[in-house]
Amino acid sequence: MQRALCPVETLYVGQRSRAVLSCTLHGQVDTGALSAAFDAVTRTHPTLRARIAPDGEGFALRLLPEDERPRLITRTGGEDAYATELNTALPVGGPLSRAVLVSAPGGDRHLFVLVIDHTITDGHSSIAVHNALWDHYRALVEGGGDEPAAAGSAAAPGDAEGSPDWPQPVSRSLPDADPAATAAYLERRIEETRRHPVELVPYDVPRPAAAGVGPGAEPAVDGRIEVCRLTLDEERTSGLRRTARRAGVSVHSLVAAALLSTARRRLEGDGPRTLGCLSPVDLRSRLSPALPALVMVPAVTTHLQTLGVALDTEPMELARTVHTRLRDFIARGDHCHEMRIAPEIPRNPALQLATVIATNMGVVPGPRLPAGLRAAEVRLVPAREQYFPQAGRSPVMACVVSFEGRLAIEFPHFTACFSPSFMQAFRDDVHAGLLAFADAAEPLPAPAR
Repeated sequence: MQRALCPVETLYVGQRSRAVLSCTLHGQVDTGALSAAFDAVTRTHPTLRARIAPDGEGFALRLLPEDERPRLITRTGGEDAYATELNTALPVGGPLSRAVLVSAPGGDRHLFVLVIDHTITDGHSSIAVHNALWDHYRALVEGGGDEPAAAGSAAAPGDAEGSPDWPQPVSRSLPDADPAATAAYLERRIEETRRHPVELVPYDVPRPAAAGVGPGAEPAVDGRIEVCRLTLDEERTSGLRRTARRAGVSVHSLVAAALLSTARRRLEGDGPRTLGCLSPVDLRSRLSPALPALVMVPAVTTHLQTLGVALDTEPMELARTVHTRLRDFIARGDHCHEMRIAPEIPRNPALQLATVIATNMGVVPGPRLPAGLRAAEVRLVPAREQYFPQAGRSPVMACVVSFEGRLAIEFPHFTACFSPSFMQAFRDDVHAGLLAFADAAEPLPAPAR
């Protein structure tokens, strides 16, 4: 009743990172049906009702006993409900998922939060399972049964009968490779990080003073996770896409350019500084056969590129460089090499050290709800357990998702590192950069009369 974690999955165990899906709901929610829908999803996906347990020299996923499996949590709350859930970790040794419905006293406004450990998910699968849960809910309240098929995805394996059918680690689905080629790739990547060390954005919050109880004492840290959010309306999002098409680049590269330009303005001097941009790369569509979004595994690798960025570097020039390098990285098949060398990251952390981290989920659908219930502010935010104010600087994370045609960027940060005012100013600068791109788009043709 357990499944060993592969070396790549094991990397997430120490990070204690999690995906936080949420949506604000307007209307009445049938809590009994929502609870049943969550139970149905956890039955379908054994990883959602598993824990991480030691297994020899590594770790394994192990099913929880029935009385320890996650169930829908319901409570009444106020405006701080989202912050509370964002800062509530999944317990060590406990369930790898949590579902919470926080309802306003009037009962017609709610916050739903689904939290999933990154050891068993990535952005695409967490969004897919969130939508699948609401598909179950809709079927239940509309009387259409409790086993709807998820649109656009193959049914995920479950264990309604017999032992669980665990999803296979993505690292075992990669095409065969010559070990010598992988070793050469690793050597080249390590050498690149030595020749081009990247600069990080300094924290604006003073480093914490040491607790002072002896050598090796941990500094006292008083902070919390907060999120600064940037959104574009449909018109500006469409303008950004038109600019990208006209320039022959991706929207992701435009966002990366705005992030890099903003980060550069937080560093001293006018001349070029070496900045790093880390772009997660989805593997699901690049495997053969393709891996459906509802298969609950982390199916992502990364691409790190370093760029010399000056205060007067043109943002479109940055976007073209980011786009070309990422395109060539995938065309060469280096995304597979990158996942193969992932177990080396703890020994060589510079392999993933970047000035900015720009995720990109692309355009994804929001949940489909029954009549009388409406969703707003659908969000995906990454969070983790450990932040290190004592380091003095770190990458800036930007989680980019376009729900229902409107681009949103979430900037999660720890307040003992970056203050809310710092991140708001960073967000505003990125927003201005994206508006400049969007406003440069050619206008849509006038409708025929």
